[in-house]
Amino acid sequence: MDNPIIDPLRKEYDELLGKLDANPTGADRDEVKKGIVSLFKTVDAAITGLGELKEDIRVLVDRYKEISQSQAGATTPQFTGAMPSVHQDHIGASTFIEKGWSLISLGDYPGAIQALEKAIKLAPGDTQSEGLLGWAQMLNEDYDDSLETFQQVLMKEPANSLARINVGYICLKKKIFGEAIEHLSKAIRLNNDVKATLYAHYYLGLVYLEREMFEDAETFFDKTLALGPNLLEAYYDKGRAQWFCDRREDAKETWRAGYAVNKFNPWGVKCNELLDLVEQGGEPPR
Repeated sequence: MDNPIIDPLRKEYDELLGKLDANPTGADRDEVKKGIVSLFKTVDAAITGLGELKEDIRVLVDRYKEISQSQAGATTPQFTGAMPSVHQDHIGASTFIEKGWSLISLGDYPGAIQALEKAIKLAPGDTQSEGLLGWAQMLNEDYDDSLETFQQVLMKEPANSLARINVGYICLKKKIFGEAIEHLSKAIRLNNDVKATLYAHYYLGLVYLEREMFEDAETFFDKTLALGPNLLEAYYDKGRAQWFCDRREDAKETWRAGYAVNKFNPWGVKCNELLDLVEQGGEPPR
């Protein structure tokens, strides 16, 4: 496959190699030396510049995911986490683990799944690889595969709260509400991961909202906001719970509050849009 960045540099390399094969002397040898030094500096600068650009592209990815998730109403926990620290290279597995993590961060979930499956083949039973694979499958909406992967993680690490809330989320999406409540409640009892505890409360709110148990849903959304005031989707859904149990003025106040927290956050914008909708006689989505 042609590469417009690499190909010209590779051509220059081949030309220099050909000159060296001719055993240059005197001025020709000095000229080759200058060419080698110049090529090295060019490649080194390109590596630095591309590395910086790669990090900048992550900003574009985050912005894109923020917009697309808002428009789709997605509530999957955001994949944020630090680059995995691989203490032992299981016959090259670490390369695929790090690649998988990077691809998840960039939103290439099929690519991440492929890389992480290779890591697991090289290091069967590695829970780090399995956990990342579960994330990639879940974000790719391969819920059955993801559920199986996370359950394997939980068999080895029952106190892995992030894996447990992701199982709860998948059960919610599949409308297996009893299992969702079981896993999310256990994550809250474990209380060993701040992010997991936050999302466990939020997802329980969504479970009860789906079951039309609106007062219970509101209780969990209130607990969510107490733990994470910036999780603005909780304002959005709390207002829906209030609206559907005929507390319409309370719902409007909740959406106003969510918008006031951050007018530029996609969920803050959605709160304001929903407020405009109901004030014009519309109904919130079920």
